[in-house]
Amino acid sequence: MFEKLEKMQIFSLGILLALGMIGATTVISSGISKNEISVTGSAYQVIKSDSGTLDFSISVTRPTKKEAYEVAQSQIKLVEKYLKDNNITKYEIKTVNGYYNYKRDYRTGGYTNEIASYSLFQPFTISSEDVELIKKISNDITGLINQGADIVVERPSYDYSKLPELKVALLEEASKDAQKRATAMLKPTHNRVGKVKSVRMGVFQITPVDSTNVSDMGINDTSTIDKKVTAVANVSFGVK
Repeated sequence: MFEKLEKMQIFSLGILLALGMIGATTVISSGISKNEISVTGSAYQVIKSDSGTLDFSISVTRPTKKEAYEVAQSQIKLVEKYLKDNNITKYEIKTVNGYYNYKRDYRTGGYTNEIASYSLFQPFTISSEDVELIKKISNDITGLINQGADIVVERPSYDYSKLPELKVALLEEASKDAQKRATAMLKPTHNRVGKVKSVRMGVFQITPVDSTNVSDMGINDTSTIDKKVTAVANVSFGVK
């Protein structure tokens, strides 16, 4: 009797184990069908800027306001001749800025009401589609100092007018790259890439060609003529 009871217990245990395996198989299959794979794809293109801008200013300090303006006017003529000789036709003479400098009382460390001099700043902005010319001007215009010009030159800025269209094209390539990466990752598991579940655009990195810098906020380099535009797409795929 005990032997029969033992056989029945073993038989019952076997049924339970079999049912458990069937249940486990169902759970695993269900998990695979709901699985997703998230991949980051990227694409880049090296471009050449098609416009450039250069800001500089005449900076004059003289004992009186009248003297400062007279010197500035003569230097403006010098700058305009230089620009004309270098085929720069697009330039803007911006609003002049000026202020008085006051003598200091070195006993107290404060300033007095006595005027020491007058400083005047005359800003200029030049622009051209010839970026190499803008680069040349930015390097050469300081030579006017040798002709008596008090000139301060800023770093030139270079831009690419077709950037919006390029960004769209690069995002498409970045998404394709994400799909290729997902396919390669799933190949060893004998699974396939399914439908796209979600797509998120990453920030663009516009950097000098040889730069490896990245930023969570994105980079927009305007200091170089040749630059690299990189797009990133974060894509989630279903797994088949």
